[in-house]
Amino acid sequence: MKLRIRNNSVRIRLSRTEVDTLGGIGHIEDATEFGTGTFRYSLWAKEGIGGLQASFEDGKITMFVPIEFAKVWPENTVVGTANEVPLPGGGSLSLLLEKDFKCIDNVSEDQSDNYENPNAVC
Repeated sequence: MKLRIRNNSVRIRLSRTEVDTLGGIGHIEDATEFGTGTFRYSLWAKEGIGGLQASFEDGKITMFVPIEFAKVWPENTVVGTANEVPLPGGGSLSLLLEKDFKCIDNVSEDQSDNYENPNAVC
């Protein structure tokens, strides 16, 4: 699971296995150790929501995905889903969940579990 945060936006990208896990068991979690503490982030399939939602409690980001989307996502070609969540003081939190594609350029990370990049062929 890759997490990108910038200002009031959170984007998560998932490998094939992670998309399958979310659709199958309904959640995935990950963490980053900092020595002085652990930063945690997770995805949970949830009933009764119409779009992505998120919470931040006890140093952990949780993004909630409509269960109907999560269950069928592994089997379709939909790249992802997004939602703008209004904030109490005004403004909004932008949420984006996507399948992770293989990079076109050479990178050192293992991309064997990523989706084929549709831009790889001209």
